[in-house]
Amino acid sequence: MSKISSLLKFYLSIMALMIILGLLFPVAFKAAFSRPELYLHAKFFHILSVTLVFANAVIGTLWETRGLLSRRADIVRYTYQTVTWMDSVFTAPLIVVSVLSGILMGTNLGGVWSLGWLSIAFVLFLFSGVIWVVLDIPTQHRVNKLFKSLSESAEVLPSEITKLLWFRLGVNLFSLVPLIIIFILMIHKPDLKPIQEWFRFK
Repeated sequence: MSKISSLLKFYLSIMALMIILGLLFPVAFKAAFSRPELYLHAKFFHILSVTLVFANAVIGTLWETRGLLSRRADIVRYTYQTVTWMDSVFTAPLIVVSVLSGILMGTNLGGVWSLGWLSIAFVLFLFSGVIWVVLDIPTQHRVNKLFKSLSESAEVLPSEITKLLWFRLGVNLFSLVPLIIIFILMIHKPDLKPIQEWFRFK
């Protein structure tokens, strides 16, 4: 589990570095991403990565729910460990790819903040990520510690682990809502005001 945690922190560090570079060097960042010849490639990788991230989140949530409903400690442990492994080695790098490709496409369309639907989708994506970092990752650490102290032969899960896992499922379901809205915005591209204009008062 420690290797998985380190891998997850590595990908989160890449995300944080990208955001910092974008804020500190907006001109250079835009110049690097303003390459029309890369647009179609970025579009392919963006659709692929976003779809896989969403699918993995949905399937992982359903799988964990089925495991918890079984009330068998061995099934719940195996299911949880597999889902968290997928988060670290599969979902996390795909999120990095989706953000990079999304920013590249957005830059070629005039900038992430220039289109209403795009700016809203980007903020929702960040919001979903914040939920994951602030609520889900700390919960994973607590569950991991409890599982380490639990005997491999245990047949019944302690109530503390069960409550934490149900809480984690609730967090995951809540974080799926912004992703569904993002898909709607990506497909329909409604004519909306850029999000920064919402806070401009005449």
